Amino acid sequence: MVRLTRIYTGTGDDGTTGLVTGDRVDKTSPRICAMGDVDELNAAIGVALSVVTADDIRGTLLAIQNDLFDLGADLATPKDVRGALRLSDTGPQRLERAIDALNEALPPLQSFVLPSGPGGAGHLHLARAIARRAERRVIALARSADLPEPLNPILAVYLNRLSDYLFVAARSVARAAGGEVTWVPGLSADET
Repeated sequence: MVRLTRIYTGTGDDGTTGLVTGDRVDKTSPRICAMGDVDELNAAIGVALSVVTADDIRGTLLAIQNDLFDLGADLATPKDVRGALRLSDTGPQRLERAIDALNEALPPLQSFVLPSGPGGAGHLHLARAIARRAERRVIALARSADLPEPLNPILAVYLNRLSDYLFVAARSVARAAGGEVTWVPGLSADET
């Protein structure tokens, strides 16, 4: 169990932060930027949880928040650290099952869905967009020549599947709260 007795230490005042190993790295390093995007994603999911009321989606979102802490710990820990917490490779399969369960009740898409909607759908779409950015950062980190060791390959897979889940959850929430908002091609051109 993690125990934090002091929130500020002042050790990051020089623009560096510590990894699990105790090594200090620049706060703008690709690893720290990827961790920051994952943290922002987790916070966006927390905002969505403040308004989403569907129990099945809430339960999945809470599990996802825990997974994202595991993912962050995995990112913060070099591969050669024995016994380190790693994101489980079962995460993407759990997300796929959740996607399939929600998708069964949804009609097929007839148009692109605009990133908005009632009942917290807009919050879920924002989290989806942040998940895509976090995925890009993790992939960039994994391909970085500066990374001394390979990343756990499940990290990018999980984030990819997570963005799919957030999209389907947004659709489900919006439909339950009154309807999805869909793209109308050329709508603005018709008004001129």
